[in-house]
Amino acid sequence: MRKLLNTIYVTNEQAYLTLDGENLVCKVEGVEKLRIPFENIENVVCFNYVGCSPALMGKCVSKTIPINFISPQGKFLAKVCGETKGNVFLRVAQIDKFRENGLKLAQNTIAAKFSNTRQLIRRTLHDNAALREDLQIKAVVNVLDEGIDKLYEVNSIEEVMGIEGNCAQNFFSIFDSLITNQKVPFTFEFRSKRPPLDPINAVLSFVYTLLTSEYAAALETVGLDSYIGFCHALRSGRASLACDMVEEARCIAERFVITLLNLQVIGEKDFEKQVSGAVWLNEEGRKKVLTRWQEKKRTDMVHPFLKVKIPLGLLPYVQSNLLAKYVRGDLEAYPPYLVK
Repeated sequence: MRKLLNTIYVTNEQAYLTLDGENLVCKVEGVEKLRIPFENIENVVCFNYVGCSPALMGKCVSKTIPINFISPQGKFLAKVCGETKGNVFLRVAQIDKFRENGLKLAQNTIAAKFSNTRQLIRRTLHDNAALREDLQIKAVVNVLDEGIDKLYEVNSIEEVMGIEGNCAQNFFSIFDSLITNQKVPFTFEFRSKRPPLDPINAVLSFVYTLLTSEYAAALETVGLDSYIGFCHALRSGRASLACDMVEEARCIAERFVITLLNLQVIGEKDFEKQVSGAVWLNEEGRKKVLTRWQEKKRTDMVHPFLKVKIPLGLLPYVQSNLLAKYVRGDLEAYPPYLVK
């Protein structure tokens, strides 16, 4: 169990939460591991199978502390909460804040995306000396550098997204070069989304979808509406805010896919091609990717803003919490995720 920004994250799948007076108590196999006074809690997020006691749920409802249940794979399941007036006010504040400061949010988020993409490329160059003099890769790094500067010269979100599209296209033009294992039986020519037209695009789309769904679940736990964003246009059925926030973390998904390919975790037998030309991971391929993704989420990282060590899988929840604090006025600016 971990406390961050007054939110309790229960990451041990065998943990059980119970009530003791004015304290929330976490037990694992009947042994008390931690207790926290309710006055220090704003939100509870459970990734566990065992759950919590009805007495605790009742106490949290009386104190308007929501308890969110998330599957260990990151899918939002349910929320136990009291009156919803708090969420209503937060949602109104979200709309007002995005209308007032949407451009600045978009600029900072996409700038963080470019910076993180640049760090991904530099990490590959650090590990592969033969690529350091590649002129195309150097040109793409320069495009990303220039893109960051251009973001703060424009006056509309549409222009921001235009710059984002150009930089993304440039990045994917060298993506195949970042897959350094010559035994990988696939090549990557360009990004194809709906549908993916080759195995590498299929894995990218699958992992992007996993990460976006985890951000949507995280936004739900803090009371923000994942369908009201500041970058992506509103569209019925699309979690636009989750799509916005995942931009700064795409480097994690991309690095993960590059590692899967370089280690040859997935191969030709893990895909199926449709008559339409679409290429998808088959059941065995999805199982391999999901297993490695769960392992990846359990690895520790130092959060660049909080300066504390957290499991990578909690990043969407921490960023959503920071955004909610910004919307409520507790933070002067939203700090996007930046790879150091």
